[in-house]
Amino acid sequence: MFVRDVVGVFESQEMLTDRQVVVISGGSRGLGQALVTACLQHDYVVATCSRSTTPFIEELLTQDPARQTFMWESVDCTDYARVQQFTTEIVQCYGRIDVLINNAGIGVDGLLPLMRQSDIEQSIHLNIAGTIFLTRACSRAMLQQQSGCIINISSVNAIRGQAGIAVYSATKAALDGLTRSLAKELGPKNIRINSVAPGYFESTMVGHLTEAQKHRIMRRTPLGRLGTVDDITNLVLFLLSPQAAFVTGQIIAVDGGLTC
Repeated sequence: MFVRDVVGVFESQEMLTDRQVVVISGGSRGLGQALVTACLQHDYVVATCSRSTTPFIEELLTQDPARQTFMWESVDCTDYARVQQFTTEIVQCYGRIDVLINNAGIGVDGLLPLMRQSDIEQSIHLNIAGTIFLTRACSRAMLQQQSGCIINISSVNAIRGQAGIAVYSATKAALDGLTRSLAKELGPKNIRINSVAPGYFESTMVGHLTEAQKHRIMRRTPLGRLGTVDDITNLVLFLLSPQAAFVTGQIIAVDGGLTC
């Protein structure tokens, strides 16, 4: 049904914008907020979703009520029907989807034998199923264009083991597997897909760490510091640019050498 809807949109109207359209999940706060800001600053049209709004989102909506360069919708990415509705609306509004950045996800800590079942299920549903659902919907639009770029926000914890985050690590490792397989599956249609695997960077995700714990991480990091959101957004901007036109199927760590 979705394919027919998208084809109908492409056949019945011209492209409504000649600017690249970037879809970002989880764009209301944290790294997602930084990605939205960076893409808007680089003249991309941005469509983002999250479960709830924030002052950051409200300000952008106020600045662009006509949705000329920015769109936000409340979307639960584990609800495929809602995801499909969201992506169809993007195509109807802008005529295209050029880039998908799968950023939405949750981190759950705890030893696996002691974790609550509900926390395990929530992590799997959002981090894996939600990403697959949004990727499926957006890639169908990209197939009509015969072009596209998908970037999964993974984690260095998918590359190296660490006690207390087995479930989170497993969900991020699943994204890396998705990246490799889809690179082969969609490459012939000129659709690239890569994973960005951040290490520890200054954000709410390290807010629970003590200063002593942060210093231990920095001592183990060859570059001697925590990362910044700019370190991550700069790589994402490169991967979605023409300069990365021959880069696909890669898992790129942004961790100051922590995993080297």
